[in-house]
Amino acid sequence: MKTGLLILFIIISMALSGCAPDKPKNIIFMISDGCGYNHVDAASLYQHGQTGVQIYEQFPVVYAMSTHSLTGKPYNPDSAWTSFNYVKRKPTDSAAAGTALATGVKTKNRLIGMDSSFAILENISERLEKYGKSTGVITSVPFYHATPAAFVAHNRDRNNYREIALEMLTQSPLDVIMGCGYPDYDDDGKITKMDMTAEFTMDSALWKQLLDGYLGNDADGDGIEDKWILIDDRKEFVDLSANKTPKRLLGVAKIYSTLQSERNGDSLAAPFAVPLIESVPTLEEMTQVALNILDEDPDGFFLMIEGGAVDWVSHANNSSRLIEEQIDFNKSVEAVVDWVEKNSSWNETLLIVTADHETGYLTGPGSNDSVLAGKGSIEDIWKPLVNNGKGQLPGMEWHSHKHTNSLVPMYAKGPGSAKFSQYIIGNDPVRGKYIDNTSIAHLIFSYYH
Repeated sequence: MKTGLLILFIIISMALSGCAPDKPKNIIFMISDGCGYNHVDAASLYQHGQTGVQIYEQFPVVYAMSTHSLTGKPYNPDSAWTSFNYVKRKPTDSAAAGTALATGVKTKNRLIGMDSSFAILENISERLEKYGKSTGVITSVPFYHATPAAFVAHNRDRNNYREIALEMLTQSPLDVIMGCGYPDYDDDGKITKMDMTAEFTMDSALWKQLLDGYLGNDADGDGIEDKWILIDDRKEFVDLSANKTPKRLLGVAKIYSTLQSERNGDSLAAPFAVPLIESVPTLEEMTQVALNILDEDPDGFFLMIEGGAVDWVSHANNSSRLIEEQIDFNKSVEAVVDWVEKNSSWNETLLIVTADHETGYLTGPGSNDSVLAGKGSIEDIWKPLVNNGKGQLPGMEWHSHKHTNSLVPMYAKGPGSAKFSQYIIGNDPVRGKYIDNTSIAHLIFSYYH
């Protein structure tokens, strides 16, 4: 009886102090950009010869998630499964989707961290910095691309890469940023003539300041400028995954646009048949570095990890490289789970794994709407992927080179994750109960308000 009273007293005390018993100390938000249900299954079939076996698919909280932007129509389950082309209509882009995930507010396509009237929105990183937490974003594409930018910056156009990079590096309080966008290297990781007018490059003066070690800002409010420590060699990434780390780190891999997906070679070859570029880190290695830096903060941390190139290869309808990129993301999730279980616990760290939208309208072979006139079943129209065995490319079929408004999966584990049940907005006949993409930020903000 005394033990029960003591527990009750602790819970009441925590509530009165504003510290809920399920309030997460650390929050890790992982986004496989462009990943739908069939993207997960395609990688699983190749990796394991079966579906439903990814580590995140075993999490206790699993829902579907709608992704429409402010100018798109809310997801309608009946329309989605009676009209083959319904999900192609007015899809979101990564800027609007990223902003919804990061701020809890729907906005128009192309906008980064702003609402439709261009008012600046507070994102998760900014909110948690107010609570003394360290923050970071890492990605397998340029670090100032739409999704990582949505968790840091505010801009009227996602393609204003130089402005976004400038804000991220000279105005944000972030402790860790990692990604691609190295102007001295091409997509094969080979030295090339620097072209500072190319699409995915930052301002030349900004880049020079980084190289010279002069770039930074007062990130922690103590009146002292906190310089960025730049690393670019894979060995540096690997070394920092376990050794003493700097206070503030910018990791730019020696590659132009993506870690691996844009490398030369037969793009139609089997997964991993074209040798990977050995001079750049994997997303898993970047993840290990970021965790090693951020977990030094006794107040906890927030980290966004993006498998950004899943979207790029899906736009290209490249099945083999989709498998490569999703597996790279899966390994990063496994590294996070390993870190939680060895260095933290599921009582203090909340892990969320999801996508910002689906790209490519990926289905099994033979899927089409030709049977609708004959009142065919869902199984007749949307056929499953074909399992050709472990290590073999599964049978799959693409129906778009763009984004869709299909539901995407959301998985969560750790303190606060059960609260997602309060955000259910509908029930899909195929995917089950679903939430909206704004719900993730709303849940996090409910603990840090």
